[in-house]
Amino acid sequence: MGRAEKEQLNKTLTSHLNTIHETLQVLDQSPASSLDKVSWEEVIKMGDQVSKQATMAGMLWTGETQEVKALEENMEAYFNVLQGFLLLCHGSSVRAGPTLSSCIHKSAKQVVDSSFKLFMESVSSYGSHKKDQKLSIPQLVGSVWNSCSALKKTPSTNVTAIGRDETYEEASNKAESGPQDDDNSCEDELGNDLSPEEMKVAQSAIGVVSETLVVIKDLIRSITGLLELENPNDCSNFVDCLEKLLKLCQGIGEQIDELGACLYPPQEVPAMKATSEKIFSIIDDMQVVLLLLIWKPKCRTLP
Repeated sequence: MGRAEKEQLNKTLTSHLNTIHETLQVLDQSPASSLDKVSWEEVIKMGDQVSKQATMAGMLWTGETQEVKALEENMEAYFNVLQGFLLLCHGSSVRAGPTLSSCIHKSAKQVVDSSFKLFMESVSSYGSHKKDQKLSIPQLVGSVWNSCSALKKTPSTNVTAIGRDETYEEASNKAESGPQDDDNSCEDELGNDLSPEEMKVAQSAIGVVSETLVVIKDLIRSITGLLELENPNDCSNFVDCLEKLLKLCQGIGEQIDELGACLYPPQEVPAMKATSEKIFSIIDDMQVVLLLLIWKPKCRTLP
C-alpha cells in the first residue's frame, strides 16, 4: 500500500474534518426562536445512526483488504451522517436557554471528538502492519458508541438542564460543609488550633451552611414541580427566571467557599458576618424569583 494512497486518504479526511468544523460554528449560534424545534428524540435516533456508521467503519478499516475507494466512500457516508446529527442538535436548541444550550453543545462535541479520533487513527494505521494500531480502532469505535449513548442522558428541556446544575451545586455545597452527622467534623477539619470561642463561631457557620442547603433542596423540589409547566414553546421569561435561579445557586456556592476560608485562624469575624448576610440576601432573591416564576401568568401561559 503506497504513500500516495495514504496521502489521498489524508486529503479526503482533512476535507471532511473542515466541513464538520464549519458546521460546529453554526452550532455556536443561537437559532431563531421562530423556527420549529427539533425533539431530542430525533437527535438520539441520529446518534444511533452515527454509532452504526462507526461500527461499519471499524470493520472496514481493520479488514485485510482495504481499497482506497471503499474507504473514501465510508468516510463520506460517516461524515454526512455526522453533519446531519449536528444540524439536528442545532435545531433542538431552538428557544433553549444558556444552560440547556451548553448541555447540547457539550454532548454534540463529544460525538464529534470521538469521531475525529476514530478516523484520524484509522487513516494513520492505513498500510501499517503494527497490531497495536489495528487494535486501537475497535476501542475508538467503542468511544463513539459511548458518546452517542450518552445523548440519552442529556437534558432535553430548560427545566431539566437547570435543575441538574442546581442539584450539582447543592451536592458541591454539601461536600464543602462536610459530614453533617459528625459533631466533631469541624474540629477534625480545622485541627486543634481553635479556641473555644473560635469553635463556637465555626459551629455557627456550619449552621448557616446547613440552613442554606435546606433552602437549596427546597428550591430543587420546586424546580422539579415546574417540569409540567415547560412546553416546547417556552417563553423567554420562564427560561430567564430559571437561569437566574441557577446563577443565584452558584453565587451561594461562592459565598460558602468564602465563609469556609474565614474559619481558619485568625478568624475574620467581620468578613464572616458580611458573607452570611450575602447568603441570606441571595436566598431572599431566590424567593422573589421563584414566586415570580410560579405566579406570573405570562411565564406560564404564553404559547
